Amino acid sequence: MSFEFLAPVSDLVAAHTKLLSDHSLGKQIKIHTVENGVPDLEKVNIAILGIQENRNDVNFLGEKLNFDTVRKSLYELYPGNWGDIIIDLGDVTPGNEVSDTYYLVQEVLSSLLQRDIIPIIIGGSQDLVYAQYRSFDILEQMVNLANVDHRFDLGNSSEPITNTSFVGKIIVEQPYNLFNYSNIGYQTYFNPQEEIDLMEKLYFDAYRLGEVISDVTIVEPIMRDADIVSIDLGVMNYTSMNGLVSSPNGFDGREICAISRYAGISDKVKSFGIYEFKNFKNEEALSMLIAQIVWYFIEGVNYRSNELNIKNLKSTLHYNVPVEDEILSFYKSAKTGRWWIEIPFISSGNNKLQRHTLLPCTYNDYERACNQEIPERWYKAKRKNEV
Repeated sequence: MSFEFLAPVSDLVAAHTKLLSDHSLGKQIKIHTVENGVPDLEKVNIAILGIQENRNDVNFLGEKLNFDTVRKSLYELYPGNWGDIIIDLGDVTPGNEVSDTYYLVQEVLSSLLQRDIIPIIIGGSQDLVYAQYRSFDILEQMVNLANVDHRFDLGNSSEPITNTSFVGKIIVEQPYNLFNYSNIGYQTYFNPQEEIDLMEKLYFDAYRLGEVISDVTIVEPIMRDADIVSIDLGVMNYTSMNGLVSSPNGFDGREICAISRYAGISDKVKSFGIYEFKNFKNEEALSMLIAQIVWYFIEGVNYRSNELNIKNLKSTLHYNVPVEDEILSFYKSAKTGRWWIEIPFISSGNNKLQRHTLLPCTYNDYERACNQEIPERWYKAKRKNEV
């Protein structure tokens, strides 16, 4: 498809970029500008895309979004020792209806996915994740969504979609392509009990804020199993957001950047979004935070290990562990030391996977299995495969 309908990066940002050091990120990436048009997508690995849509925010007050400050902050950073080719496609502007914006976003992202280009989305209200998810329809495969968020965003799926109910829409609307949903960083007091119960009933994964803060490495296997990653900026704490959110509890800048890097390192993640951006009077700190989240994701992508077919590598170590009536099959990468556990194929069930699948796990899961404890994520994945 043609990307000509996308709004180019503003002349103000383009002019600012010309003043930057030749070694800065702004000078290393290809940018969609009025002067140069849409860059050639040949050999591109990563595409940055702004989405100026926020009308389905439950607190929408009519404000229009502008990502100029975010782009300035990002362009001023210096890249690592990266080999990936990056472009900035500019912005999707709001359509006549929000559904029009969804359609455009879905078309753009689908086109990028077909070219094996990873989109990095900077967007308004988080209901845009619905369009991000729908862009995978073209691949005709089951997908896993990891959402870094203080809320589950299940909402009431029978009512019109909002930024607090998009996950419910993803679950109930056809085609049914969602296999697993993982929430990272939820805070119980922000979530109604019926949503907490539904997460359990559907065998979805949820990790409390305190759990992740005490050991951020638990995020790595979750991200290794995700196709789509979404970050709600509301998951940040008051201090890290320079007072731009009201919650005293949440992730700090270091933690969210570590989570972002884990998402980038994942061989499976094909789409990454940062949402709930708002135009604030003092947005420089927020813009730099977003820029660094993006930087760490790209850093991670550049250090991917290409271990999607870990089971077929001769160097992979294999361990069978009998637990109760099961024999759990673990695999360990000789290259990275990362672990996987096999989910068996259930021929009698209404399977969504139709194959043996390796579920990323940790060495701690292997140790627990050796002590006759069945890993919870393995149990949930197996139960979903049987339903």
